[in-house]
Amino acid sequence: MNAPPCSDPLLIAGKTYHSRLLTGTGKFKDMDETARASAAAGAQIVTFAVRRMNLGQDPAQPNLLDALPPDRYTLLPNTAGCYNAADAVRTCQLARELLDGASLVKLEVLGDSKTLFPDVVQTLAAARTLIADGFQVMVYTSDDPIIARELEAIGCVAIMPLAAPIGSGLGIQNKYNLLEIIDNAKVPVLVDAGVGTASDAAIAMELGCDGVLMNTAIAGARDPVAMAGAMRKAVQAGREAFLAGRIPRRRNASASSPLDGLFF
Repeated sequence: MNAPPCSDPLLIAGKTYHSRLLTGTGKFKDMDETARASAAAGAQIVTFAVRRMNLGQDPAQPNLLDALPPDRYTLLPNTAGCYNAADAVRTCQLARELLDGASLVKLEVLGDSKTLFPDVVQTLAAARTLIADGFQVMVYTSDDPIIARELEAIGCVAIMPLAAPIGSGLGIQNKYNLLEIIDNAKVPVLVDAGVGTASDAAIAMELGCDGVLMNTAIAGARDPVAMAGAMRKAVQAGREAFLAGRIPRRRNASASSPLDGLFF
């Protein structure tokens, strides 16, 4: 990928990225909209569901690799739709074959189809197996700081806690849990799930998250390409605000122009 130099890069699995906004490929009306929204978002990492996306298995269907060329994007296969560790592991192994040995994957093992909350027991089991098999695992998980710590300890390269249920658009519902995960992590922490609009993305970044992954908030918008551009700006602004350091909250006023040093 020919990315411009970046003074504040995101480092995942030894590779640097200038964009901290990761996007998905589901729910767009077609491949053209997927491509235009990905470009508008400035995304460099784009995730796709291995079970649902054509990478050349069916020559008669549109191919994701034509819309999102691997020389421009890091394609991140995910295990969406898997409800146990064995299925998730097989899905990642299939993705590695389809992507000529690429080892970076997004692991998600769901607990049920209603909440789409992660099954953390099965997630831990799958992560151990995948890491032992040479995969670099970015992992979707709950907002439990203890589980996040364990996933990092076994070798996951990024921790991706939900901020609210997948596709809910409820925004950041768990600031203090996220802060606890961020404060203790030595690998990137990226919010995955729950973002609904640009302010949600900015809040996630202002908390200190290293990035945000989203799909529904963009693909489900009235104008997905315009929303992708808005999310790009929000993630950038939130990161810059975090680095700048916000003022402390006060119960009372603090004059912008103090009385000390008045001329008259």
